[in-house]
Amino acid sequence: MEEISVVQTKGGTVSVASAFAGHQEAIQSRDYKFLRIAVEEAYKGVECEDGGPFGAIIVCKDEVVASCHNMVLRNTDPTAHAEVTAIRKACEKLKQIELSDCEIYASCEPCPMCFGAIHLSRVKRLVYGAKAEAAIAIGFDDFISDALRGTGFYQKAQLEIKRADGKEANIAEEVFQKTKEKFRMY
Repeated sequence: MEEISVVQTKGGTVSVASAFAGHQEAIQSRDYKFLRIAVEEAYKGVECEDGGPFGAIIVCKDEVVASCHNMVLRNTDPTAHAEVTAIRKACEKLKQIELSDCEIYASCEPCPMCFGAIHLSRVKRLVYGAKAEAAIAIGFDDFISDALRGTGFYQKAQLEIKRADGKEANIAEEVFQKTKEKFRMY
């Protein structure tokens, strides 16, 4: 029997707090169903040699809007990760850049670039399967902070990073002030 807490408030209303097992089970089975589709995409991508073993789907109102896998090799594009590709496809299909009514299911914990894309697209929920360590163990090392510090196991950053200063930096910053009234993101 589940435990239910009932609280009487000053206004006479009743709040019921419950760890309703049936509800949690339904959410978990739904998540697993969609996660399996993302994993199937990962297998598909490797099988057709499009890229690494990563898959992602975008779900909106319990319907799969986009189902994609890693396309890095096929597109010769290092940004064509499964999550980014799924976000691009979902935005195009839904004709919007904000996916706040959507969830993303990824076969693996997203790298920082993919997490950034998920955040910028305003996806409301992320569910992933494998931990990043599973990808790292077979040679994937997309952890930007480690690469920049040179502490990544497989990659050492050869990237020099400098910020411009003086007049050129000021001109670059002015574009934001001069266009703020003409451009609204959301």
